[in-house]
Amino acid sequence: MDETNKNFSKIYDRYVAKIYRYVFLRVNSREAAEDLTSETFLRGYEAYKAPGSDIKNEQAFLYKIARNLVVDHYRSNAKAQLVSIEDSNIQLADSKTNIEQVAMAASDLEQVRKALKGLSEDYQNAIIWRYLEDLPVKEVAHLMDRSEEATRVLIHRALNELKTRLA
Repeated sequence: MDETNKNFSKIYDRYVAKIYRYVFLRVNSREAAEDLTSETFLRGYEAYKAPGSDIKNEQAFLYKIARNLVVDHYRSNAKAQLVSIEDSNIQLADSKTNIEQVAMAASDLEQVRKALKGLSEDYQNAIIWRYLEDLPVKEVAHLMDRSEEATRVLIHRALNELKTRLA
């Protein structure tokens, strides 16, 4: 395996779960998320191995590819696919937790998912990247091509909108 493949393999290992989670939260379909994640890394690899490639921030580069692919996905598919909470592969509770607690957690998660889905694309991205992916505001600002101050305001407004939708 040559040096380029080794280096990109490390990048893949480091970011595949994050990119998949981001895409899954945006498209709500396991199959579509897998396809779009694969395409993200394929395009990322092609750019990475290109002569003269100078990618300074691999994570931001991959998120931008993923974001563009999600936009293209919605353009080509008029209706988003819905996924049941059981298919989301999110561990809600261990086997010792009673069924009522699991049902309440699943209901809460579904409410948050629906409220998040109702937000604008910028608000969704800001919340997902800042709170679910735990990216610093500086990184979110870079991903969104905004200043840090504008990004802080956007995140604040996105959270307020999410709270309003959940109320």
